[in-house]
Amino acid sequence: MKKFNIYCDESCHLENDHQQVMILGAIWCPEDSSRSIAKRIKAIKAKHNLSPSFEIKWTKVSPGKIDFYMDLLSYFFDENELHFRALIIPCKAKLCHTIFNHDHDTWYYKMYFELLKVLLNPHDRYRIYLDIKDSKSEEKVAKLHEVLSKNNYDFQRKIIERIQNVHSHEIEQVQLADLLIGCVLAANRNGEMSSAKRALVEKMRELSEYCLTRTTLMRERKVNLFRWSATEVNNG
Repeated sequence: MKKFNIYCDESCHLENDHQQVMILGAIWCPEDSSRSIAKRIKAIKAKHNLSPSFEIKWTKVSPGKIDFYMDLLSYFFDENELHFRALIIPCKAKLCHTIFNHDHDTWYYKMYFELLKVLLNPHDRYRIYLDIKDSKSEEKVAKLHEVLSKNNYDFQRKIIERIQNVHSHEIEQVQLADLLIGCVLAANRNGEMSSAKRALVEKMRELSEYCLTRTTLMRERKVNLFRWSATEVNNG
């Protein structure tokens, strides 16, 4: 029996943000490695003369910090204890919430269920941390915990010990998830991007040996991707 921490973030999740592609992502690692991993990420910040409190974000990627972000990508792939899964929603315009009798916010947490359910082993223990979405998300997070627990027959909550909201600027692994999510998001967009972001996408493709736009095998553990389609679900 092992304990794992799962750190989650998302990009372009708002219903009316005029962005077609949405990504949910999670980094996970053994709980007993989480502190050393956070220290290693802070050491990479220090190497590049950045404050320990500097927040890693895809939106902050720039030519001036490209070496820093390249080092972070390399560290993720070198660190055997770190793993990543992303759920890709390629076209939010296809969503039709009324058919399923839910709103966008409920659907958002249903997508978190799809992201997380395959990561859970009934013989292990998990603590799940979600980057806080808004001031009203506590109830939906509690519901997500309930549904995931029922799906795993975890009625005493011995498998999923907790699911809670956190602030990304306080947790290095959530910040690293933001970077990886950004790479996957950019790979799935058709628009132009900066040379620095393009270089990071190509680096992640090279290190993962995936194009970042297609579903991987479910058992893939380093970079696990699932391309979700509203059309496929409606037809199913």
